[in-house]
Amino acid sequence: MDTSSKSYTVITGASSGIGYEAAKAFASRGKNLILTARRGDRLKELKEEILTSHPEADVIIRDTDLSVLENVYRFYESLKGYPLETWINNAGIGCYGSVAEQNLKWAESLLALNVNALTILSTLFIHDYKDVEGTQLINVSSCGGYTIVPSAVTYCASKFYVSAFTEGLAQELKAAHYKMKAKVLAPAATETEFGKTANHVSEYDYHKRFPIYHTAPQMAKFLLKLYDSDETVGIVNRETFEFQLTEPILPYAGNSAFNQK
Repeated sequence: MDTSSKSYTVITGASSGIGYEAAKAFASRGKNLILTARRGDRLKELKEEILTSHPEADVIIRDTDLSVLENVYRFYESLKGYPLETWINNAGIGCYGSVAEQNLKWAESLLALNVNALTILSTLFIHDYKDVEGTQLINVSSCGGYTIVPSAVTYCASKFYVSAFTEGLAQELKAAHYKMKAKVLAPAATETEFGKTANHVSEYDYHKRFPIYHTAPQMAKFLLKLYDSDETVGIVNRETFEFQLTEPILPYAGNSAFNQK
């Protein structure tokens, strides 16, 4: 297939939730897609759904477990023949429970996916595309990446990393006058499979658990708003659930006299 005249939007964690809906939202914009997740059957269903509505789209699917380090590099290498425009690191997992009782194997997987895979894929994309006009890196954090939530300390810590890493990248890219933009999406409670997996249960009712929450299609719309904007952060206010587009939130010592010389 000749891909020389096409560009692609990459979305990780596309088999459900925000990633699934984001894929449909970007397809509605006429974007070609490269989608990855562990569940290949769900990716095939998503591809069929997109092509039914947008038969002109080119949809590439890759089933891979990005919590395994070798798979992260292998996945990126497999995309060398596809010109990329936007990279959305959406894949991630959560874990409710105290640190004193948390399962370390689950914590290892959480850090491998939320932190390691996101960092490596972001870095590889930046190395190759930092000075290509119109490119964007969007990393999905959480309002728990700006506020520590009880019983979710390890998860929040991983998302604080995502927020700090991505906001810092945005500052670096801007200071170096590169063309790529780095952005952070920070959802609050969103009705997805996250609730089941983070709580290790087979059923999870968001209506009973939260007084208010967003749906995955709503968050996909917020993601497009962030994509269209010149702001760095798209965050859901955890108290009002309003979506806000803002400049970087975290303190940045860009002009400090005490920086290393």
